[in-house]
Amino acid sequence: MTMQALDAVFSALADPTRRAILARLAAGEASVNELAAPFAMSQPAISRHLKVLEKAGLIVKGRDAQRRPCRLQVDGLLAAEHWIETYRKAWEANFVRPDTLLEELKSGPGREKDA
Repeated sequence: MTMQALDAVFSALADPTRRAILARLAAGEASVNELAAPFAMSQPAISRHLKVLEKAGLIVKGRDAQRRPCRLQVDGLLAAEHWIETYRKAWEANFVRPDTLLEELKSGPGREKDA
């Protein structure tokens, strides 16, 4: 995934309305009207949020006669997860070093270990 695509994913996830839409879609597909129902905003505003989610690769719109159901698309979230995982390993390695140093200081020469 390109950095531009990854930026689009994180930008889409930065908005609480879009995160709420994704949470709703985690329970199953829904129409635009169903997704708009819990929000105090117009259907065009919800449609703009859906367009951002779709461009980020987080949702896909289907076609079922008159209905256009939306559903989660995993690709965008997997790319974000992969990026986060790369840095998580580095962060955890940084946390291990102070823990190890602290243990060495506690159990160093002339110090009794806690029982």
